[in-house]
Amino acid sequence: MTTLATGRASDAAARRPAARLRGRRPTVDRPRRSPLLTVLAAVVLVYSLVPLAWLLINATKTQEDLFSSFGLWFGSSFSLWDNITTTLTYDDGVFVRWLLNTVLYVVVGAGGATFLAVLGGYALAKFDFPGKRGVLAVVIGAVAVPGTALAVPTFLMFSQLGITNTPWAVIIPSLISPFGLYLMWTFAAEAVPGELLEAARIDGAGEFRTFFKVSLPLLGPGIVTVLLFTMVATWNNYFLPLIMLRDSTWYPLTLGLNAWNAQAATAGGEAIFNLVITGSLLTILPLVAAFLLLQRYWQSGLAAGSVKE
Repeated sequence: MTTLATGRASDAAARRPAARLRGRRPTVDRPRRSPLLTVLAAVVLVYSLVPLAWLLINATKTQEDLFSSFGLWFGSSFSLWDNITTTLTYDDGVFVRWLLNTVLYVVVGAGGATFLAVLGGYALAKFDFPGKRGVLAVVIGAVAVPGTALAVPTFLMFSQLGITNTPWAVIIPSLISPFGLYLMWTFAAEAVPGELLEAARIDGAGEFRTFFKVSLPLLGPGIVTVLLFTMVATWNNYFLPLIMLRDSTWYPLTLGLNAWNAQAATAGGEAIFNLVITGSLLTILPLVAAFLLLQRYWQSGLAAGSVKE
């Protein structure tokens, strides 16, 4: 009897460390903490937020305070609202014109690129046709080609067509997004079940009705993700408008702010660095708002296809 009790006590003592070890084992709800990763995340956070803090702080300064005060602290006067008013009205309100131009390029260019990527990605994911493997190879190869490498050939081609120095010279190249097409292809392959499409076809729905009524609602997170990527790429596009546009009235915000910044280096030019900084702050606000409002959609879109069942 004593031996049996001793054996049970030994088994219980052996199980207690194992139970504590299992209790400490990382799970999905309680992941393992890594001090190194925490430090790296903090460094990346500081690296990302310091430029935004610098931009916000210096947008509140006058031209004189920019050079007489510390960069990461406020000046002697708070001039944010005056800077915003002057930025919107300077040179007959050309900043507003540049803003409207950028919105035009984003709505038509990024919106069109998203629509074409959705159509092409859905077709590649759910239809079989001759040459499909070749198309996929071309799409993947196009993702690796930087847009700047195609800017000069595109300019030469558009100059022959006579559409340089027009909004179409910026909009038409923006309609092609190989990465957006690839992302929608991988997302549609996982998000739209083939059985659901077959059921819709058996019920007599045509391909267009199946796409718009059945598939399109399921592609929502992927569409938002592609839209954000194409919108940011078009909003921040600099090199393509630089070589395509000569008329400043068609400039986007990127070129317009660069022209303001270069005024100080021209003969008789006026230094307006406070307006450049304030304009830069106004330029990034729509992108920040879009990411914050749509983050739950694009995060789920980026995670699509990461787990294979």
